[in-house]
Amino acid sequence: MSDNKQAALALGTKPVGQLLWQYALPAIVAMSASSLYNIIDRAMIGQIVGPEAIAGLGITFPFMNLSAAFGAAVGVGSSASISVKLGQKDYPTAQNLLGNTLTLNLIIGFSFMVICLLFLDPILYFFGASEVTLPYAREFMTVILLGNVMTHMYFGMNAVLRAAGKPKHAMYSVLFTVGMNILLVLAFVWWFRWGIRGAALATVTSQTIAMCWQLWLFSNKNEILHLKRGIYKLKKRLVSNIIAIGISPFLMNVTSCVIVIFMNNQFVRYGGDMAVGAYSIANSVVMMFFMFVMGVCQGMQPIVGYNYGAEKYDRMLRCLFMAIGCATTILLVGWILSMLFPREIARIFTTDETLIELSATGIKLDMLVFFVVGAQATITHFFQSIGKVKVSIFLSLSRQLFLLLPMAYVFPLIWGLDGVWYSMPASDFLSFAMTIPMLMWYMKKFKAANANN
Repeated sequence: MSDNKQAALALGTKPVGQLLWQYALPAIVAMSASSLYNIIDRAMIGQIVGPEAIAGLGITFPFMNLSAAFGAAVGVGSSASISVKLGQKDYPTAQNLLGNTLTLNLIIGFSFMVICLLFLDPILYFFGASEVTLPYAREFMTVILLGNVMTHMYFGMNAVLRAAGKPKHAMYSVLFTVGMNILLVLAFVWWFRWGIRGAALATVTSQTIAMCWQLWLFSNKNEILHLKRGIYKLKKRLVSNIIAIGISPFLMNVTSCVIVIFMNNQFVRYGGDMAVGAYSIANSVVMMFFMFVMGVCQGMQPIVGYNYGAEKYDRMLRCLFMAIGCATTILLVGWILSMLFPREIARIFTTDETLIELSATGIKLDMLVFFVVGAQATITHFFQSIGKVKVSIFLSLSRQLFLLLPMAYVFPLIWGLDGVWYSMPASDFLSFAMTIPMLMWYMKKFKAANANN
């Protein structure tokens, strides 16, 4: 029996706690390393290039979210589909899903690059760029977009590695990317003084090298999932299945894009370019801790997907609650640090006192109820992992589109700049309150089905 098949079968037999540790730890290590890179990247840009560059980088967040949306639609959709098919022991379909993932990433990555490069400046102005921040945003995104195909392929193949029972290989891929990224940023930004363009070039280069290694791993013909002829032609049924599951993270990332565009414009309106820079810093801190939670969710996904496909609902729910506990603990640590040391955290990114003051206030307000976000995110990913598309979409959109957007418009009319910050913890808490009843209702259904097995 191949290592790939043994790893897949273990998802339905090993103790759930051991499995979650086995799968989540590599993902957490990888995501935390990625967070460290993002912090170093932004800190070097802020310290060496200046506060305007941090604000310019903040303008690119919607672009990054939009690119991630298309990548997640394919990566998450295909990995969840593969996990379920492995649980059903439908290995030929899982193999074809791998090939279709590769083809979709190529098509979407290239199309996104061409369209965005053609309309780059108008898009950046729409995202909230000013005459001051536009040059920095344009420099960064030009390089990122030119390497967009490689980025899509890198993230897509990493998701499939986890689904195929190779969480450590997925971790190695990310760790290599982060390590190479840090070295190249030091060379390009600090040594050669290539500015924000050097940071973008470091990102694309490191991801491209890692992607080549991933493709080499999938060239092993002894594995269940490997690259071969006949699996690359898009099949309507498989593509529909990938998109049906991937539509939830796609909409979540598109919504994030819309929200960041709106928030950037609100911060410019009520606080100017420095307020956008503060939002960029606060967002970086939030994402640093949230990436740990994403690691837990990524580790949970193949376990939940496999056991759902195998109709082992007790194991599936046990994994979910362990993941919720881990995610909540992680974000509670982030909340404590942010409440106690906001100015010290802000100083990592800039020496500008005005920006430090704005960022410290923003960090405390943005993360006011941060500890409840872990449960909401984990439950949303749970429904996504078992193919409950409508539920996952609703939970994904509720936090940002239905709650944050109207609050971010109304609150500043009352409290000014602080009102923009208040809207974020308010939407976090209300979305958490909406998620728990939804989970409880589905738990009753799963427990009833488990009793009948």
